[in-house]
Amino acid sequence: QEHYGGLKGLTIAWIGDGNNVLQSFMTSAAKLGMHLRIATPRGFEPDLRITKIAEQNSKEYGTKLLLTTDPLEAADGANVLVTDTWISMGQEEEKKERLEAFQGYQITMQTAKSAASNWTFLHCLPRKPEEVDDEVFYSPRSLVFQEAENRKWTI
Repeated sequence: QEHYGGLKGLTIAWIGDGNNVLQSFMTSAAKLGMHLRIATPRGFEPDLRITKIAEQNSKEYGTKLLLTTDPLEAADGANVLVTDTWISMGQEEEKKERLEAFQGYQITMQTAKSAASNWTFLHCLPRKPEEVDDEVFYSPRSLVFQEAENRKWTI
């Protein structure tokens, strides 16, 4: 909102794990007028109950919701590219399996080529290089440090 001047009509592309952060986006995006495009590997989709809520919200608020396994399809036309850790606390034993499953989900400038011309990048930190490459993470399009500063005030 701070960057774009508003949220209504923005398209958010989530590329990564169907975790709690994604599920927060799913329960709120439509209510704020945002379209949501989600790419997760098979087996790492968000909770089905949350997906049903997101589908209902999308219908109610007139927004679009896409669930796919293709990161480039999710990024297509997106204003904001977002990812989060692929290995959350308590999932350390699944690291090898998860890194294999998430091959091709790293956000790169190639991913961004599918996005809207005014695309930006978010990640709630800490970030791992396999989730987003340095070129995107440290680019002027990255809002991760402003995001972190804004989060500080909620703690």
